[in-house]
Amino acid sequence: MDTLNHMRAFVAVARQQSFTGGAGQLNRSTKLVSKQVAQLERTLGVQLLHRTTRKVSLTDIGKTYLHHCIPLLDHFDEVENLIQECHSELAGSIRITAPTGFGSAQLVQALHPFQQQHPKVQIDLVLSDRWIDLLEQGLDMAIRFGHLPDSTLLGRKLAEMRIVTFASPDYLAATEALRRPNDLLEHNCLLRQSSAASRRWLYRLPEGEIQVPVSGNFRASSPRAVAHAAASGLGVGRGPIYAVRPFLDRGELQIVLAEYETAPVPLNAIYPPGRHLLSRVRALTDHLVEAFSSGFG
Repeated sequence: MDTLNHMRAFVAVARQQSFTGGAGQLNRSTKLVSKQVAQLERTLGVQLLHRTTRKVSLTDIGKTYLHHCIPLLDHFDEVENLIQECHSELAGSIRITAPTGFGSAQLVQALHPFQQQHPKVQIDLVLSDRWIDLLEQGLDMAIRFGHLPDSTLLGRKLAEMRIVTFASPDYLAATEALRRPNDLLEHNCLLRQSSAASRRWLYRLPEGEIQVPVSGNFRASSPRAVAHAAASGLGVGRGPIYAVRPFLDRGELQIVLAEYETAPVPLNAIYPPGRHLLSRVRALTDHLVEAFSSGFG
């Protein structure tokens, strides 16, 4: 068991590129993790990590060892979890990544009743608008919008999300009419930095889909930030309905071009390939499907 603990310490430090970060991931002290990795290197008779005052990096043999460690630890965890699943009470950790805006509000709200029902399940939520490698980061699940670009990933649809175009009543009253998608060419459009298609907005006409090239003087990585900017009267935004709903309810934003919206995008729970799906992860997925079944407006 000491070897397994030492391997876990090494993998955590390698992933975080930091002894402090690895220790935090494992809920161990930095001193203990450093000692465990050093003991592992002595046992193996090799140096696995380069250490500097600023950063930790893998040696060549460390990269090879990490490549073999991860599936070994995953397999051991699967065996343990299969035994634990014989018990009725769910327990253990679930590491999830999700987009920052959606994860910090809607997802957290949906997780709360699940944790009340299963208090021994620990949720570790990693919020990021970047595409994170699930296997490399040791994650059990990712919550992501859109169709899966990688066919090796396993997923389950949780809900569908409208993508809407919006502006404030004051902005709409003071600018050119906005009746058709091509009218956007005359408007200040508020863009998403993290969206590959941020400068071409997709709409559906009777004759087929079109992409409207848009431009503007504001960009943000968060759809909620775009909604805030639009509510202040800066321009026209486009994004998921969850980010806009509070502003709509308060009358600070209005949806425009609704008749030209494209089909809603799926919201998926995605799992690492080649890994046994833990009972607690299956239970959480079932819960999220139910929690988001009523949609987002």
